[in-house]
Amino acid sequence: MPLAYYSRAATAEFWSEHWGGHSVDELLRVARVSPLTAIIERHLPRAGRVLEAGCGLGQYVLLLRERGYSAVGADWSAEAVAQGRRAGAPLAVMDLRRLAVRDGAVSAYLSLGVVEHDPHGPDVIIAEATRVLARGGMLLLSVPYWNGARRLAGPFLLWRGRALRAAGGQFYQFAFTRREIRSLLERHGFVVHGFHPYDPARILRKAFKNLAGRGRRAAGGGAGEPPPPVAGGWRGAVRRLLYTEPALRSLGHMILAVASKADDS
Repeated sequence: MPLAYYSRAATAEFWSEHWGGHSVDELLRVARVSPLTAIIERHLPRAGRVLEAGCGLGQYVLLLRERGYSAVGADWSAEAVAQGRRAGAPLAVMDLRRLAVRDGAVSAYLSLGVVEHDPHGPDVIIAEATRVLARGGMLLLSVPYWNGARRLAGPFLLWRGRALRAAGGQFYQFAFTRREIRSLLERHGFVVHGFHPYDPARILRKAFKNLAGRGRRAAGGGAGEPPPPVAGGWRGAVRRLLYTEPALRSLGHMILAVASKADDS
């Protein structure tokens, strides 16, 4: 079973409030230096339409269009979509469970930190992704990762989740193992090609802030908010260490699954 987190429900109002605390320029700067961006570009097809489902302010839509992709975005927060449109991103307000997109219309479906927020599980959203993707189309999907550190802390996290729920906390999101993500995608007709954990510093940053008495609740997974790369010095050495495979498996906050729609789907 996926690991469930409780705090506040991730409704449209929640996301409008969250994205209202950010600017397109700020998030675009983050996307330009994020290690995740290179992974995404490595797997996206150059031809055809790319749909980012749950695009928020549309920073990745803008970045991909800058780099020659035919990218569009959909999100259910009207306020976020309006802000992204003002920055020039082609975005639309849609429910990801019922996209206003014809069958097989997109060659790639990108979704970063979105499907984990459905309390009924991600199946309906994934089924809709299957519908709108062309045969052989690429799916790039990221969710919170039930990594090594979370596995070690599993009994505590499960206990805390039950306590928060009993105290009136609302479902917020799930975290998934690789096996759970693979099973999810395969039952919807996808061929899974690989996994990429990312944002390994998120857990450490949150822990340090909490220890310093300055912790504040994170407002979502998404693409993460990594600091700009550091070339040298001890900070650079720490960053390089965090992006080794063992560290990513142990500390990666999110994990990106890369899959394609089977030709007979």
